[in-house]
Amino acid sequence: MTRTELDTVTYETAADGVVLLTLSRPDRGNGVVPEMAADLITSWTRFEQDDDVRAVVLTGAGKQFSAGADIKAMADYFRDVYPLTHEPYNARVLYPVVQRIHGGRLPVVAAINGAATAGGLDLALACDIRICSEVARLGETYVRMGLPVGTGGSWHLPKLIGPGLAAELALTGELVDARRALEIGLVNRVVPAERLVDEAVGVAATIAARPRKAVEATRQALRTGWQTDLSAALDATYWAVSTAQAGPDVREGVAAFLDKREPRFNRPPA
Repeated sequence: MTRTELDTVTYETAADGVVLLTLSRPDRGNGVVPEMAADLITSWTRFEQDDDVRAVVLTGAGKQFSAGADIKAMADYFRDVYPLTHEPYNARVLYPVVQRIHGGRLPVVAAINGAATAGGLDLALACDIRICSEVARLGETYVRMGLPVGTGGSWHLPKLIGPGLAAELALTGELVDARRALEIGLVNRVVPAERLVDEAVGVAATIAARPRKAVEATRQALRTGWQTDLSAALDATYWAVSTAQAGPDVREGVAAFLDKREPRFNRPPA
């Protein structure tokens, strides 16, 4: 996959099986507008249909990951459109993007290069793994604008950091720095800014090298485990394991272990 530039995002192959997807409205803090949501869905549709893509890294161009909604566009909407349509600004724009990230087959690593606030943080929360730059700042800042938490944050945040800390972030609207985000489990690791994308791509490449169907089944099991009790999670795991053992990857993994060699996953055997 060569580098592709859409109006508001770019993507390119960053490593074997890994796509680097960059939010590209740096002059507007990578704020999300309908055009960006459409570009993200277009990109995800292509990735999901390409068996060579096995993991995605999501980052932002410039100094911010994403500021969430474009506030200037919101002000224009209130002035020119909202009284006529009565459709809240941007309320549904990011919903399908968050659902695609969360519910699709591809593991996603967020490389949080700078501020991730409101809907921008919610994009990162929908990812599987979050790695942030030491200069990053994160916050559910909706309440500062007179809004409740939206775009999946009210669902993801308590599951990641617990209801008490989630309430603190959402009700105060305060930002946390990278160190505090790591302490409370909001991110997986913090790295120097110059190493951020390489670190995220490295994690994604490790995932991409694992058996694709096993990764997809594991991801689905983890997601299901958030929503069910232990018995239902065990039942789902049983069928996932049964399906995996009927395929070639488990046999290759066992053979490689016994032969004391690296397994040859995701490519034809030599």
